[in-house]
Amino acid sequence: MAGGWTRDGAVSEQIEASISDELKRLEARRRQAGGESRTHCAECEEPISEERRKAVPGAQLCIDCMRERDRADAPRGGINRRGSKDSQLK
Repeated sequence: MAGGWTRDGAVSEQIEASISDELKRLEARRRQAGGESRTHCAECEEPISEERRKAVPGAQLCIDCMRERDRADAPRGGINRRGSKDSQLK
């Protein structure tokens, strides 16, 4: 049963698209990981501790730069990219 301006299944399609996009982003990040760890951070050139290199194979960033990147990649709010009722009313 469709409600408002959407067709049947539109909400499910949007949810599936959002999940698919997030999975693609995570898979791309996973592919970047691995391999040999760097001895110095790729961003700030600070040494990467041996403990971190052992714990995180393929470490490219020091812990501080990784935390900064994780903050930037924080989960985003749900955005209906395909147009919500609110966006149609603006």
